[in-house]
Amino acid sequence: MNQVFNTPSKVIITCNKRLALYLQQEVMELGFKPIRVFSTGVELNLSLNECIRLNLNLRCASQVLYRLHEFTAENADELHRELVKLEWESLIDFSGYFSVTSNVDNPTITTPLFANLRVKDAIVDRIKEKHKIRPDSGSDYTKAVIHLYWKNENAEIYIDTSGETLAKHSYRKIPGKAPMLEALASGTIHATGWDKKSNFVNPMCGSGTLAIEAALIATKRAPGLFRMNYSFMHILGYDEEVFFAERRALKDQVVKQIDFKIIASDISEDAVDISERNARTAGVDTLIDFVVCDFADTQIPEGGGVIMFNPEYGERLGVHSKLEATYKRIGDFMKQSCKGYKGYIFTGNPDLAKKIGLRASKRIEFYNGKLDCRLLEYELYDGSKREKPVEVVED
Repeated sequence: MNQVFNTPSKVIITCNKRLALYLQQEVMELGFKPIRVFSTGVELNLSLNECIRLNLNLRCASQVLYRLHEFTAENADELHRELVKLEWESLIDFSGYFSVTSNVDNPTITTPLFANLRVKDAIVDRIKEKHKIRPDSGSDYTKAVIHLYWKNENAEIYIDTSGETLAKHSYRKIPGKAPMLEALASGTIHATGWDKKSNFVNPMCGSGTLAIEAALIATKRAPGLFRMNYSFMHILGYDEEVFFAERRALKDQVVKQIDFKIIASDISEDAVDISERNARTAGVDTLIDFVVCDFADTQIPEGGGVIMFNPEYGERLGVHSKLEATYKRIGDFMKQSCKGYKGYIFTGNPDLAKKIGLRASKRIEFYNGKLDCRLLEYELYDGSKREKPVEVVED
């Protein structure tokens, strides 16, 4: 088992629901060929060293899981009996630390915490038998992480090569109010088809996640540049030179300057200050124009591009009647001031979306947490395309 870094096995890259299509695109752009794509992830066949590259590059992923073993277990005792056979001493340092996560759907298990405990017991029992010392374990995901997938009697045990989730990109030290998860922000930008060469405008920017992710994507700054600890580093046999070689490649590919505008505006001075500080951490503060203003006063540069709003949904923030007026103003602003752009509004409130007053050309499905959301696309034609004017929808 200590050859895992060079031995191909089943790899599952997980993601939030409705991000799998964009995760698949990322994986293929890295030169890997998915075997299967499903609602919450992508399956490949790779070595653990190749998982290092995935961890450092992927924007839409949550975890990268490398399978160690597949077996059948009717109950927790059989689970323990199978797992104690594995050579855990060749994977986890007896003086180290590990944690266990799981996805369990077995009729004999009422809580996944019990399944986690039986996995932990098997690992500890095996290592204690071999070294007379037991490793520490707990719920901290900063060292080695083992993941159990167990559905009915079919069980698979994985190394979670990521540890802490990849869905957070490590630059956002100040989240602001109701922030959009970085992986979701990346997915929505992918969904726009933005060419990374034209303007990207983000009024009502909040903590700046959309504008920052756009700048990171456009300049090829990968999430791995902001993080120095992953679970794979705590597996025996890890060669740090593989990690540092990949990290050097990430640095070398960075585009220093851009010749188009990325604009983030918000009426709140605090929000713009938070956005600027997050952008500074991400190394893209000089590439984004930050403006304190009402969204309707945002200066829209010539040349076209993408304008993207993530307004309040009325779920956690804001007053509903006030939001109706805001959504109507957004529609009026896009229609009057953003001709030649593609307009996007991300919302979890279909009733408020009707107040925009424009007909969406696409309604792209996402989840924000458990909230069913849509990314609404609007073709904001300029005067040269009179045959396809912006279509106004009456309430």
